[in-house]
Amino acid sequence: MSLKKGWLVALLLLAPVIINAESSTSSSQLTIRDVATLEGVRDNPLIGYGMVVGLNGTGDRRQTIFTIQALANILQRMGLQIPPAAARVNNVAAVFVTASLPAFARPGTKLDVTVSSMGDAKSLEGGLLLLTPLYGADGQVYGAAQGALTLGGYTAGLQGNSKQVNHPTVARVPEGGTVERDAGLDVSKLGHLSLMLRDADFGAAEKVAEAVNGAFGRNTAVAVDARRVNLDPSLAKQSGVAAVMARIDALPVVIHPRGKVVVNERTGTIVMGKDVRLGAVSILHGNLSIEITTDFQVSQPPALSGGDTVVVPQPSVKVQDATARHIELAEGANVEQLVMGLQTIGATARDVVAILQALKAAGALQADLEVI
Repeated sequence: MSLKKGWLVALLLLAPVIINAESSTSSSQLTIRDVATLEGVRDNPLIGYGMVVGLNGTGDRRQTIFTIQALANILQRMGLQIPPAAARVNNVAAVFVTASLPAFARPGTKLDVTVSSMGDAKSLEGGLLLLTPLYGADGQVYGAAQGALTLGGYTAGLQGNSKQVNHPTVARVPEGGTVERDAGLDVSKLGHLSLMLRDADFGAAEKVAEAVNGAFGRNTAVAVDARRVNLDPSLAKQSGVAAVMARIDALPVVIHPRGKVVVNERTGTIVMGKDVRLGAVSILHGNLSIEITTDFQVSQPPALSGGDTVVVPQPSVKVQDATARHIELAEGANVEQLVMGLQTIGATARDVVAILQALKAAGALQADLEVI
């Protein structure tokens, strides 16, 4: 048995100096449509229960009762009466169908749908989704989906002798859904107009308000908090909401993005913005490797002694402690310098996750650390 334990220590040698956001991050000139949207304009999730047919023996098995019942109900609506006990579902799979209803969707609008197996099907490869109603949170039908599935993977072989690529039990049907109910938002009936920032930021909200006031006049827009910017209701009465929003969306605005580091501990994936800065810090990294092995030796009794032959385990323990390696980063070091330093000491992706968490705890990481 082998046990490998990595230990990471982050020591703050110099007190970190808080770096001003205006000077530590580069500004970006965007349009308001990139950072904000009109309040009330959003997508809505849809869900439905459906059946996938045409599988090559990779569908649900007989013990999946709801698949058999659903197949019998579908055939009954088509005028065929079969006993559920006689149905075979090897080529059929019960699935959940999900989609996103976009804002201002009208009947006939096409939707991309995702199909996910809910039984014990092995693969949805080559399947066809039968007509499936899509329901909103209010229980009303807003769309319908049907079509051939597309997969980004496959599975081949049986039991232990098999090969699987990606996830063959989740598939998509591009433009396989159609909106059946008018769910569009009538913006002309909105009592007030407000811009909602995609990311909460007091500075960005103030910049958006300044851009709108510069184009429409003073006191047209007021930043209420870090996410909401209220607009003067009289704007819509002059030329209509659509025309006003078209002008507002095209207005340029200078935003100073916040530094952010996103870490996925399950996969070891780390995404860091180029504007992330570090305080003066020293990082020590080392490995403690403990290896425990057991050798089984046979103890043979002497001839005619009447003893028994037994197997005697002989455990041994070997400990190896690697020399700690370290890197030192000066004040204001960027992500590239951090990554190069960590690669120099041989840190893996999962080591980097622990190092980043230690840097944040030490106050040397001038960015938001989000673990997903």
